[in-house]
Amino acid sequence: MKRYNPTEIEPKWQKVWADEHRYQAPDASDKPKYYITSMFPYPSGAGMHAGHFFEHSIVDAEARFRRSLGFNVTYPMGWDSFGLPAENYAIKTGRQPAETTKENIANFKNQLTRVGASIDWSREINTANPEYYKWTQWIFTQLFERGLAYQKEANQWWCPKDKTVLANEQVVNGGHCWRCDSLVIKKPMKQWFFKITDYADALLEEIPALDWPQKIKTAQENWIGRSEGAEINYAIDGRDDVITVFSTRPDTIFGATFIVLAPEHPLARELVSDETREMVNAYIDEAIKKSEIERSSENKDKTGVFTGSHAINPASGEKVQIWVADYVLGGYGTGAVMGVPAHDERDFAFAEAFKLPVIEVVERPDNSSEECYHGEGTLINSGSFTGQASSDAREAIVAWLEQEGHGHSKVTYKMRDWLISRQRYWGAPIPIIHCPEHGAVAVPEKDLPVLLPEVADFEPRGDDNSEGKSVLARQEDWVSTTCPDCGRQAKRETDTMDGYACSSWYLLRYTDPRNAEQAWAPAKADYWSPIDMYVGGDHAVAHLLYVRFWNHVFFDMKLVPTKEPVKKLVYHGLIQAEDGRKMSKSLGNVVDPLEVIDAGYGADALRTFELFLGPINENSNWSSKGIAGVYRFINRVWTLTQEYIDSNKQGLSDARKLESLTHATIKKVTDDMYRLSFNTAIAALMEYVNELYKLKTDGFIEEWQDALSTLVQLVQPFAPHVAAELWQALGHDSALDTAKWPMWDDAKIVTDVMTIVVQVNGKVRAKLEVSPNETEGVIRDQALADENVKRHLTDEPKKVIYIAGKLVSIVV
Repeated sequence: MKRYNPTEIEPKWQKVWADEHRYQAPDASDKPKYYITSMFPYPSGAGMHAGHFFEHSIVDAEARFRRSLGFNVTYPMGWDSFGLPAENYAIKTGRQPAETTKENIANFKNQLTRVGASIDWSREINTANPEYYKWTQWIFTQLFERGLAYQKEANQWWCPKDKTVLANEQVVNGGHCWRCDSLVIKKPMKQWFFKITDYADALLEEIPALDWPQKIKTAQENWIGRSEGAEINYAIDGRDDVITVFSTRPDTIFGATFIVLAPEHPLARELVSDETREMVNAYIDEAIKKSEIERSSENKDKTGVFTGSHAINPASGEKVQIWVADYVLGGYGTGAVMGVPAHDERDFAFAEAFKLPVIEVVERPDNSSEECYHGEGTLINSGSFTGQASSDAREAIVAWLEQEGHGHSKVTYKMRDWLISRQRYWGAPIPIIHCPEHGAVAVPEKDLPVLLPEVADFEPRGDDNSEGKSVLARQEDWVSTTCPDCGRQAKRETDTMDGYACSSWYLLRYTDPRNAEQAWAPAKADYWSPIDMYVGGDHAVAHLLYVRFWNHVFFDMKLVPTKEPVKKLVYHGLIQAEDGRKMSKSLGNVVDPLEVIDAGYGADALRTFELFLGPINENSNWSSKGIAGVYRFINRVWTLTQEYIDSNKQGLSDARKLESLTHATIKKVTDDMYRLSFNTAIAALMEYVNELYKLKTDGFIEEWQDALSTLVQLVQPFAPHVAAELWQALGHDSALDTAKWPMWDDAKIVTDVMTIVVQVNGKVRAKLEVSPNETEGVIRDQALADENVKRHLTDEPKKVIYIAGKLVSIVV
């Protein structure tokens, strides 16, 4: 009998699939389309570990299942090649990022080929390829022309020693430069933004209908953070300036006893006295070094500093102190809040810490024991509005404030516009030319792409006569150009785009990856979009929100057929190391998929094991014992099939039981596949194989051909190489990938059976599986019709005795 050897089988079928372009999907077909892919990887030098490949195991199983169901399936792949890791590596080694990422891509591609991923490689893309980022730049110009891309001043990390801008990831150890360990500062610089806030309501409206995990939908809703309320103007005592605050509870304004400014607020350093200046400036300098997550933590002790100035509460006319505190964020609302400690927990904690007044203005229920009551109720201590229900008074108070010139209703969002400027080299150049006469001018389409120049020195730095310059800013020949509008001398924009820009539209480029005239042909997007299933385990908010934002813009431009780009999102858990920690090269617990394959287990065992570990949306741990068990299962499938092929097919297996078992397994596995419950589908296949081994003790019969062909088809999404080999060995001429997924017949599934032994002259010649409700006459007829029984009937039976539920005894 031929032995199972994955080292022979797997390269054979990988070559067949590649030579035949087996998984290259046409852009039109009579079949229904199915577009599935994963969040494309960043090609780091380390390659994928077994945890990374979990995502591709999911996608490939689903892609193969859908092909078997008769879909025209595309499963494309690309590389998110721009970004900081490649640039940091270039700084350390002096090697070109284009060179190192090319090597890394080759490594990743080899891994995906070795595991048998059914990828449509004709659609492969690379974001660092000018043929790709030309169209990222074109999209930027379209946003710019629609007023959705703009430039304004914003704070950026700055290293005073290296005289260079730093990305968030380059600020380490509590505010130090990753290269020289100097303490960094925030410095205002001109930055480019995308106006995603213009689409905030549109993005929110679509969320409930998305077929996405609820936790991701909730995260998106929270990130957008729509709030209805009012902007209220507080006059500053002794100055002509006003402070505008945003509040979702304007009905509590009579209880506002202080104002808090974010450290970033433009008035924060101005409202100081001689006594408070040093203290306020020191507090602000420290506060802006902290992350927003750290500053807004609910468990964080409240800190702040009094500016020395006062504002006038426009409702009560009372003076209130103006403070600076880091729990207020500069980018949310107006960067200033009115402190109502009686009815807001954060304000109460702040007031308690600094002994500030607390005035109740909403009557609390009798059973309330909270330190501060933030529900609805009757207004008290609220001037002419006292006695009104807070929910009714809210609108009336806003109308009164508006009439008095002190405020107006306002909808605001927690989400800020998308900062896309990066002062680093390895990214898509922003296609803007700065003209002394015309200002910022978009590079015309005919002049795209703005190519990233090759440089030898990738590190931003200053010199004796200048502040720090980015790498592109130092390329004087590249920077110097002419204005497309007037032809006068002008300068190129030297910022590059955030990597998220290139990954916000790649799902559409997959539909038309070789188009040199357009980012994509709308007809191809109409066919393939939206994506049917998008699989990932990272980027719960930012990437997914940006993809949605751009697709909404493209819909308004009539370039795509739907507002939403992704029908179904599958968000998977992690495969952790055997020690229960996250797989990490620094921890030394990474499992290399190629090492698993080359150790003799093969790709099929790796793929099947990963999907067998547990529900795909939960975390699991790698197990060396577990993969050995899955390898044994695949070996049993192989051995059983080979034994059947080598047999004479003259056994005594119960054909009806075999058929019932097969149809029950088809039904179970198909249902599990639709639910993406791969672990239970594989468990059902293991049980099927166990039952087949029991049945084979009575020998093989011709009906085993269908049972084993079905087994091979059902195994194929998980273990495609061994399935393809066994399909061919069973005599099928067609490709397994194009074979129709097996169907079950409920009528052939016997869920409750009894075994009836059939004897001829006292010797067992057959076993029948029949329903407990079957009549004696039918059971007698089945016994006499059994082929093996008939061979032992030399004459008409003298007697046929039926013992109910147990035995048919035939005497000849």
